[in-house]
Amino acid sequence: MGGANNRSGHRVWRNARLATIVEGAAGLGIVEKGAVAAHDGLIVYAGPEADMPAAAGQGAETVDCAGRWITPGLIDCHTHLVYAGNRANEFEMRLAGATYEEVARAGGGIVSSVKSLRAASEDELVTQTLPRLDALIAEGVTTVEVKSGYGLDADNEKKSLRAARRLASERPVTIRTTCLAAHALPPEAKGDRDAFIDLVAGTILPEVAAEKLADAVDGFCEGIAFSPEQMARVFDKAKALGLPVKLHADQLSNLHGAALAARYGALSADHLEYTDEEGAAAMAKAGTVATILPGAYYFIRETKKPPLDLFRRHGVKMAVATDSNPGTSPLTSLLLTMNMAATLFGMTVDECLAGVTREAARALGLLESTGTLEAGKLADLAIWDIVRPAELVYRMGFNPLHARIWRGQ
Repeated sequence: MGGANNRSGHRVWRNARLATIVEGAAGLGIVEKGAVAAHDGLIVYAGPEADMPAAAGQGAETVDCAGRWITPGLIDCHTHLVYAGNRANEFEMRLAGATYEEVARAGGGIVSSVKSLRAASEDELVTQTLPRLDALIAEGVTTVEVKSGYGLDADNEKKSLRAARRLASERPVTIRTTCLAAHALPPEAKGDRDAFIDLVAGTILPEVAAEKLADAVDGFCEGIAFSPEQMARVFDKAKALGLPVKLHADQLSNLHGAALAARYGALSADHLEYTDEEGAAAMAKAGTVATILPGAYYFIRETKKPPLDLFRRHGVKMAVATDSNPGTSPLTSLLLTMNMAATLFGMTVDECLAGVTREAARALGLLESTGTLEAGKLADLAIWDIVRPAELVYRMGFNPLHARIWRGQ
């Protein structure tokens, strides 16, 4: 899959129907007889073919889309894609009646993934992760966020982030890395959460920042993980290092994680099943995106749904992501994720499609460069064999991708 760097100079995709998903446009910003022109990996025009300036198409290679639909390339804005081994055994335990907490306390859960990751080399991590990345790419995904969080010490967190960064040189895809060192307590911490948070803030984050291995910092704010006060210490350090923050918030209980994320101007707060009105209002005011993760809800058989009506009422932007991880969402299909968001949570087609493009870009701080079909943005496109955009959300286990374009290629 070479060619990531020899960007095609100049291309026009014509005779297409566009879902531009531009901010402020009605619905999906649909253009019925549309064209997209790209030059040196950037969109120079997206709109009605009849209105395209002659200069935009001059000397360009032309691709006839035969009436197919073009959307922005899809964005998976919350994954734990780099890990070793899997946790199918815990799936069996849960089917036999064990709870998420019971699995964790029995030495399963995140800690079992920590053992596997620590035992794997960086090369092994890359090799094991590529098939998962390829599954996403095959569905038109052009940008993927990858979290650490299975290393839980400086060397292994850095190994995980380096492996994630390497994915971008192995495949034509944009990778954003997030340091999730405050994910769980490693065995050597012997139950001392405060001492571990000292290690995260005092050693791990500064080393990760010094080596420029992370684009953001995340944490797990939950009864089985870290308190809001402990997360605030991590966020204070992240801010001092100039790194934006995100938060796994209010997934299993309401510790007011959404409000905490908003207080720190977080890019996103994710999961949010137990978020209250105060949290939703705070997120709206701060511009913090709500990242909806139906895979984990489905997989751990949660029954409390995230408060979508609150988010709508307060104008909170909503992204949708796979949460691809070995323990609670072994999901590598963003198309299926959209169907789950619609079926389980009642998200609309427009919300789902904006959630895996424009709002996912916003959740990564990348909206200026990707997520919509607009001049000046990266030429990241997905071209689909569909009659209407709803098919991307409606079908299950079916992939209608015709072509995926990353930076014009």
